[in-house]
This record gives sequence, structure tokens and C-alpha cells, in this order.
Amino acid sequence: MTQLEAACQGIITPAMQAAAAYEKLDPEALRQLIASGEAVLPWNKLRADRTALAVGKGLTTKVNANIGTSQAYPEQAPELEKLAVALKAGAHSIMDLSTGGDIDAMRRRMLADCTVMVGTVPIYQVLVDATQQGKNVTQISADDIFAGIEKHCRDGADFITVHCGVTQAVLAALEKQPRVMGIVSRGGSFMAAWMRHHALENPLYEQYDRLLAIAHEYDVTLSLGDGLRPGCLADATDTAQLMELMVLGQLVRRAREANVQVMVEGPGHVPLNQVIPNMQLAKTICHGAPLYVLGPIVTDVAPGYDHITSAIGGALAAANGADFLCYVTPAEHLGLPAAEDVHHGVIAARIAAHAADIAKGVKGAGEWDIEMSRARKALAWDSQIKLAIDPTRASNLRRARNSTDEECCSMCGQFCAYKQ
Repeated sequence: MTQLEAACQGIITPAMQAAAAYEKLDPEALRQLIASGEAVLPWNKLRADRTALAVGKGLTTKVNANIGTSQAYPEQAPELEKLAVALKAGAHSIMDLSTGGDIDAMRRRMLADCTVMVGTVPIYQVLVDATQQGKNVTQISADDIFAGIEKHCRDGADFITVHCGVTQAVLAALEKQPRVMGIVSRGGSFMAAWMRHHALENPLYEQYDRLLAIAHEYDVTLSLGDGLRPGCLADATDTAQLMELMVLGQLVRRAREANVQVMVEGPGHVPLNQVIPNMQLAKTICHGAPLYVLGPIVTDVAPGYDHITSAIGGALAAANGADFLCYVTPAEHLGLPAAEDVHHGVIAARIAAHAADIAKGVKGAGEWDIEMSRARKALAWDSQIKLAIDPTRASNLRRARNSTDEECCSMCGQFCAYKQ
């Protein structure tokens, strides 16, 4: 029985109990959200115990951190360090996007060590494995794709990104309305290349029931990937993006009918004035499914600072419907992130998520800020640091900029408003 089946039958599972406790929410309320499809609880039945967290309507906005090996950096140790850094910084989810080294070993180690939900993108490994066997994209079969998906599910992935919405009709629309940057999704570009070569429909769309059967067997949540997400502001909210979204809306319904939990991935680069309309469209077209967004990044000209551009977009997105923010690090568009980049990315996304939770009136969100305000008024520095979203950085800055016995800070000193 999947979490969705249990919820629809009125059963509150232990995972639901734990996830509701995290939210300070009545378990019955969470059960109803899962039953309606407005929330998901990624919880592969084969994976060892970890923190149960739900994603969706009225819940705290969750933050995901992407890590993983690459061909240039195939070693596991640095990625395991990043895993520890991401968890310490407060990430609610980790995605393993490994494309180099021993991918199976990396994923299995991450699943064993990670204390929160883990997602993967199986198509990445399918492509890497084929390349190592001397094949190109066109020589990969539909059976190869589904075998790769099942392997990740069998290993314990709680959710998987699958690019089911890149259909022949969507690609035809893209050809009629060319983009500045074309297809920027790795998974989307792979599916498009495969489809164009074989002149066949996307097997993940055409054989969607086969995918649902695998997901149901392991109780894996499907994250319907946005293979046509815009890679620059000029391409945002175009025909291809919206056509793919329409396809995903249909697939959301089919997943729910099959008792498979499902969420929908959102756009990447979006002008600030289009963020809210994008969230509203996605929620409406996809029947209230939890929305998982990358950023959105609201300007293209800030390499090295895209954790900030994405936090701006993420706060606005989450305040208007997004439920799950995928972090962006300062290294985005430049290279593989280092551990420090991972830390900055998680903190920036958590700030965006918390700001949105205050705006949405999520239970307990505003109280945190009230506590901080009271500590500031009282000049209670230890309490302020303890309440900070990044206590280590707050403590370091406090020590570096003030004498050890200074009651006020070095900005105002004796002229502090609370000392007058």
C-alpha cells in the first residue's frame, strides 16, 4: 500500500504521523492533503528510516540541495562532505545528480547516509552508462530507460525526476517558436534527441502506465520534470513551456488514479513580473499538485550570485503557490559547486522559503521572527545567534566586529536606540 492509497482509505501511517508532528499539524489534516494530491510524502518503502517530511499546500516550504559527482570530479568524498554541509545548513531534501565515477556506489552511499528524503534523475545514469558502453543517445532503448528507473527505485530513491511531458507535439511547437537558448534541461534534451532520431513518441509519455507501475511498487513519488523550462528570461512562458505544462496536468491525474504520489517541477529563468502568473498557471493546470521550482532565477546577468537571484524569485514563487524550492548555488552556470557554495545555496533558499511561509501564514513561521525581535530589543546576543537561520555566520560576524564585552554592536555603540 502506498502513502496515497493509505491516505485515501482514511489510514494515518507512521510516516504521516511524523511528518504532521514536524509541521505542528493535526495528522488527519495532513492525511486529507495527501489524499487530495495537494501534498506528497516521498517515502520509498525499501529505504531505511529517515526524517518524514511532506511537501504541499499549507505546509512549510521545503528546500532541496543538488549534489553529485561529475566526469571532471568523480570522487565520492567531496560529495559526501557536501551532503553533510547541506544537512547541517537545514536542507529538507537531497538530490543525487551524479554523472561521473561509480554512480551506483555514490547513490547507495548517499541513500544510506542521508537523513532526509532523496531524489534522483535516473535518465542521467542511463545516458552515462550507455556512453561508457560505446553507445550514443540514439542507441538507448525504451527498455534501457525503464530499467534505469527501476534500479533507482529499487535502491531506495524517495522521488525521481522524469521528463514525461516532452512530447512530439511540444517539440513541434518549439520548432515553430524558436528560443534564444533552446532546451536547457539535460533530461529534456536527451529525450528530444532520442525522439527526433527515432521519429517516435517519448516512451515515458507513451508508456506512462509502465512508469506508474514501477513507482507504485516502491511507493516512489514522481516529480514530473519540466524538460522545456526556460533557460533565460527571453524564453519564459512561451508556447512550448505551456504546452508541456498542459501535458503534465493530464499526467498528474493519471498518477493519482494509479495511487502514485506526484509533484510538478516549475520553470527556471523567469522575469519577476511573470513569476506569480507562472505559479498560478501551474497550480491550476496541474490540479493543485505540489510545485517544485528551480529558483526561479529572475535575471540572467549575475553569475557568481545566482543564489541571490534565485532567492528573490523563490520567495515570490513560494509566497504564491510553490511548495518546494530547489536551491541554486553561487557556482550555478559556472561550474560544480564546492562545499561552501552548497552552504550558501541552502541558506539563501531557506531564507526565501521562510519569507514565503510568513507571507502564506504557515503555522509557526511568524513566531520565529517575533522571538528574534524580542531578543534584539533586549540586546540578548546569545539568543539572537541561536535564533539565526545561520548561527555560525552570525556568531562569527558578531565576534569579528565587536569587543567581547560590548553590550551593543559596533554600528551604533553608545547611541543604540535601546540605550537612550
